[in-house]
Amino acid sequence: MKDKVTSFYKDAAAAVSLGLRNYMLKVFTHMSIGLAFTAIVSFAISTSPALMRTLFATGLQWIVLLAPLGIVLFLSARIAHLSSEAATAWFYAYSASVGASLAPIFLVYTGESIVTTFFIASSMFLSMVIYGYTTEKDLTGVGSFLIMGLFGVVIASIVNIFVRSSVTSLIISIVGVLVFTGLTAFDAQRIKSMYFDGDAQDITEKKAIFGALSLYMDFINLFLYILRMLGARRD
Repeated sequence: MKDKVTSFYKDAAAAVSLGLRNYMLKVFTHMSIGLAFTAIVSFAISTSPALMRTLFATGLQWIVLLAPLGIVLFLSARIAHLSSEAATAWFYAYSASVGASLAPIFLVYTGESIVTTFFIASSMFLSMVIYGYTTEKDLTGVGSFLIMGLFGVVIASIVNIFVRSSVTSLIISIVGVLVFTGLTAFDAQRIKSMYFDGDAQDITEKKAIFGALSLYMDFINLFLYILRMLGARRD
């Protein structure tokens, strides 16, 4: 009898472990595809002078720049009411819109510095994801503190639009890197914990999309803040 009970719990633990791995794989697959969309759209637009003039030298620039914000707000607010297929489509649309809005970075920074920054950001990101996924420490308190720090970064960034201080810009970038490095670990732990709610398949699929969205935004912001700090500008 004892052997049967032990076997039952081992089988249950193995099933949970396999389910969690598949769930996290979906999160990172969606995120990776989203990043690929962003890179392809951004690079394609940056290599077309006609598209760059159309999108950034006319009133369309405001649509291009504000579209990602509008889509992410819509997706965050409505994901519970969307099918998993629709949520996936909206996530990829968001990724493409971010790519369009980031096209100018290829004209501002050298290709070498963009690639170097990508690998630096990837290394930091993966390290913090692994930490957040494996640590037994509850990062909820740290996450709350980091979210407060994020609001501070946003406010400081808005103020610096008018002040135009290079020193303030550097400080904002440093703090931004620290904030999104920490948020990556926090979000990885939060996404992992969401799996154990035991929801229906469609809800689990949407959780994977929401997790991919969270980590995608962490990575993009981490990349951009590092690029502002270390990126070599074109002459």
